[in-house]
Amino acid sequence: MVRLTADLISKCPQYFNAVRERELDLRGNKITVIENLGATEDQFDSIDLSDNEIVKLENFPNLKRLTTLLINNNRIARINPNVGEFLLKLHTLVLTNNRLVNLGDLDPLATLKNLQTLSLLDNIVTKKPNYRFYAINKLKKLRLLDFRKIKQKERLEAEKYFASKEAEEDAKKEPVKTFTPGEVPVVTEAPSEQQAPKAVPPTPEQILAIKAAIANSQTLEEVARLEKALKSGQLPADLKISDDTKIEPSGTVPVENTMEDQTKILENDNQSEEKTVEITERNDTDHPMETAENPTESMGAPMESGDNQAEKTEDAAMEE
Repeated sequence: MVRLTADLISKCPQYFNAVRERELDLRGNKITVIENLGATEDQFDSIDLSDNEIVKLENFPNLKRLTTLLINNNRIARINPNVGEFLLKLHTLVLTNNRLVNLGDLDPLATLKNLQTLSLLDNIVTKKPNYRFYAINKLKKLRLLDFRKIKQKERLEAEKYFASKEAEEDAKKEPVKTFTPGEVPVVTEAPSEQQAPKAVPPTPEQILAIKAAIANSQTLEEVARLEKALKSGQLPADLKISDDTKIEPSGTVPVENTMEDQTKILENDNQSEEKTVEITERNDTDHPMETAENPTESMGAPMESGDNQAEKTEDAAMEE
């Protein structure tokens, strides 16, 4: 926010413009309020307040010399009803791209008795029905409105249209569908429960498919990813269930399983696998023992034949 001070006025450019008017350039200073223009000492024919942030056209001192006021690209939404008392010779007023909305906002301009050129382009009020007729009827000496020359035919039509005060009041009361600056439209958002789908536990077919994919994985990353999917209960998008992994229904099977049921299924599968491993280990240990007994028995026969021979040898020696 920048204040319009006497120091700022003294530092801003001052020159003769193209039509030989002495002009004070105050544009682009982010000024929000018109004030301290008495520091100009009424030495300028034209004042340029364009490209600022002025909200209301007011606080003018008696500037008897001022004929041109450029105040486009601001935020002006109101005009002081007594503005004409301080700008007696003003004949050119440029209010392009401001925030004048209603036809009634133009009424204070009627106090500018010498106003001949007026620009209200890019204001919402210009979209009001009969806006041009209203402005022409209000500003009797106006010659150029929105850079378009006012014809005599338009003056007659404007006088005829607003011949009565009732017509003028009706024009002011007519609503205008406009967007109010700073107004935020209300948007109803759907509940988060409707937006996010509920997590569905995996089916037995999906669990078997994930286990088969883990068994066929070739990298540790793939195994870790599938194990994570198995724990979270979310089936990977790239995993397809083949016909071999489908479980045929037998009897009455619940349609949906809870996460606890899935955990029990996994525990039962793990226990069955552990039992299978134990049986396999027992079979492996039993077969070597059987093979070891056979050689012992086969070796027992030769041992007995050797004893018989020794006894026979001893008997023969004693006989001799």
